[in-house]
Amino acid sequence: MGLPRLVCAFLFAACCCCRRATGVPGEGKQPAPTPDVVEVEVGGTALLKCGPSLPSANFSHVDWFLIHKERQIPIFHVRQGQGQNEPGEYEHRLSLHEGSGDTLALSQVTPHDERVFLCKSKRPRLQDHYIELQVYKAPEEPTIQANAVGIHVDRQELREVATCVGRNGYPIPRVIWYKNGRPLQEEENRVHIQSSQIVESSGLYTLQSVLNAQLVKEDKDAQFYCELSYRLPSGNRMKESREVTVPVFYPAEKVWVEVEPMGLLKEGDHVKIRCLTDGNPQPHFTINKQNSRTGEMEEETTDENGILFLEPAQKQHSGLYQCQSLDLETMTTLSSDPQELLVNYVSDVQVNPAAPEAQEGGSLTLTCEAESNQDLEFEWLRDKTGQLLGKGPVLQLNNLKQEAGGRYLCVASVPNVPGLNHTQPVSVGIFGSPWMASKERKVWVQENALLNLSCEASGHPRPTISWNVNGTATEWNPDPQTIVSTLNVLVTPELLETGAECTATNSLGSNTTILVLKLVTLTTLTPDFSQTTGFSTSTVSPHTRANSTSTEKKLPQPESKGVVIVAVIACVSVLAVLGATLYFFYKKGKLPCGRSGKQEMERNTSI
Repeated sequence: MGLPRLVCAFLFAACCCCRRATGVPGEGKQPAPTPDVVEVEVGGTALLKCGPSLPSANFSHVDWFLIHKERQIPIFHVRQGQGQNEPGEYEHRLSLHEGSGDTLALSQVTPHDERVFLCKSKRPRLQDHYIELQVYKAPEEPTIQANAVGIHVDRQELREVATCVGRNGYPIPRVIWYKNGRPLQEEENRVHIQSSQIVESSGLYTLQSVLNAQLVKEDKDAQFYCELSYRLPSGNRMKESREVTVPVFYPAEKVWVEVEPMGLLKEGDHVKIRCLTDGNPQPHFTINKQNSRTGEMEEETTDENGILFLEPAQKQHSGLYQCQSLDLETMTTLSSDPQELLVNYVSDVQVNPAAPEAQEGGSLTLTCEAESNQDLEFEWLRDKTGQLLGKGPVLQLNNLKQEAGGRYLCVASVPNVPGLNHTQPVSVGIFGSPWMASKERKVWVQENALLNLSCEASGHPRPTISWNVNGTATEWNPDPQTIVSTLNVLVTPELLETGAECTATNSLGSNTTILVLKLVTLTTLTPDFSQTTGFSTSTVSPHTRANSTSTEKKLPQPESKGVVIVAVIACVSVLAVLGATLYFFYKKGKLPCGRSGKQEMERNTSI
């Protein structure tokens, strides 16, 4: 054969062997087709279809496999339209969907079921079909815990602001932090978000995210919260935590005085003085007040919270106040600007003359004076009626009558300060003999009952009252010129016969009221019947003047219960008369009664 030809044959054989071993480029193993994706929530049922729907096909021979580490593990078979489970983790959760051989139902889906499944159909013969199952679970509402210790702004380091936890989600949700509604991003030396997750035995994830940041003074009221973003088969979702604030500590730069209430102050107000700074926490404070004599600032006594209470405020509380703060961490002292406190007042209200008196028909001039740090207005009132008599510091009373006597009021007020006023009473005396309510008065009584007889008299000088019968008398004075005497007596036959007299006397004369006692009977039901009677204590008060033409002074009358008692007696009497009348007609046979009477009435009716 020759050497050249032998070499050529050897080379050709070697070339053929190499091609069989390496293959032709482009003729290697075909990659698996892209699987269909089926999405389902944890706890739901996943429907796995063995390829496209074929209406005329009868899936009578199908095998299902689980792809695990490139191995095909059989899990289910369809033979002659009947399903057969393979022993294992899917033994009790796989079934044919609605009896259809081409759809496999996987119930009670868990995160562990997120795998690739393979369907091989021999009848009908179809291409192998891969299905990727994707599982989802919404996390629980996120919880957030703020740093309760607080963060100092002067420390140049990242500190933990808050921790956010989202439990039992799948897959791992995405966390986003917000401050005042704006998302936070990683920023070197400013913001760092550190997240970690735990896989629960159920396959669900618990996510924990810690926000670390360097805060500034302006963050003292900042609102932080976290958001969990996740996906479900129905679309993207999110859940937000509640908002939290973090204590931010920073040194004070300014201190000032705060007074409550705001606005104009007056004597009697409850005033609170406190110190405030723009730092946090608030430092220790002292409150000083300027001594009006020496000009030196002197420390005031405050409560345990450093608050000065002026209760009630008085004019001597006016002056300059100043706050001082001491930062115990930096040992820095700050002082506020002095602030003036003004307590408006009205004091030393006086009426001249202090005890005015005049003859009837004469005149009087009353002058009112007062001290105040504001402009004053004066008003004059009659005490017993509240009538406004005039304005200004001077009140002129002319042509005085007896009824002009009594108490008058001078009211000194500050119009610019609502509620600031002081009142000074003064008693005006008009010389005259005693005035009494009536000359004679009937008093309705019951024999052997205790009775309170009341007698009132006025005059200047103030009179005294005496009684012509024995009893226990008590007296009181409604005003400097009036006396009221009450006598407690037992109604005896002798007292019924003689009645009672009260006599009012002063240095200018006397006056008498006669009280005529009348027994209560059925014939005494008259409009004048207005006094109290009964077996307990009764009171009599006159109501008209007998010795004065004035009707200005109306003396009080106690409420009477005598009418009620007499009305009861009258009702009993009427009932007795009515009963006697009915009995009389019954005895005469004029009044039908019982069964025979009823029959008689029926006969009369029929006629």
